[in-house]
Amino acid sequence: MATMSLPDSRTEQDGSAVVRVLSYNIRSMRDDRAALARVIRACAPDLVLVQEAPRFFRWRKYAARLAAATDLVILGGGATAAGPLLLCSLRATVERTEDILLPRTPGLHRRGFATAVVRFAGVRLGVVSCHLSLQRQERLAQAGRLMETVDALGVEHAVVAGDLNDVPSGRSFRRLAGRYQDCWEMKPQGGEYTFPAHDPRRRLDAVFATDGIEVLGCGVPDGLPEADLRAATDHLPVLAALRVPAT
Repeated sequence: MATMSLPDSRTEQDGSAVVRVLSYNIRSMRDDRAALARVIRACAPDLVLVQEAPRFFRWRKYAARLAAATDLVILGGGATAAGPLLLCSLRATVERTEDILLPRTPGLHRRGFATAVVRFAGVRLGVVSCHLSLQRQERLAQAGRLMETVDALGVEHAVVAGDLNDVPSGRSFRRLAGRYQDCWEMKPQGGEYTFPAHDPRRRLDAVFATDGIEVLGCGVPDGLPEADLRAATDHLPVLAALRVPAT
């Protein structure tokens, strides 16, 4: 399998857990849904932090179909978070979830966060999926609100991932990387660039982890079928393997 170079999910003898986290912008499932499901399944994630999940007519049915096709369950988000969606494997125990809508700027899409606190055996982990604004100043403000949201989860360890609509040299990306570990920078394993899927030239999508989490590897998974990656959506996925200390 393409992602075998990253560690498998497991619980260690010391109570820590290796967790596989996937971030993926799925463009409202408007592309090849079978290819999308194959990509997600091949990554064998414990958590999937989705952006641009279906938000309109029958959005819950589309989210349920994606979960069923990938052997995952819906954790939270979707239209109630303005697009970010959380999926998880049965390995996760859900403690709580909350969908957060951000203030609307006239003329721009509404944005939001899908958040949760989950447990993997003795590990407690906060999770936030985000999709930041295309507009620079709004995006920077949303990055600040994102950090406040993570703090409000009240957990020692958290993972944040999403489509930042910004590159690593941008102010919003740098603001987040100044607070959290940029997992690709910490231990790159796989590709860097995520957009556009047919000819990736920019890293718009990222996985961040709070201090204390060990990054075992992160990047666009190598070896997945190019045809599936191009057909599934207009972004490439980012997969991270993280070792989270026991709570």
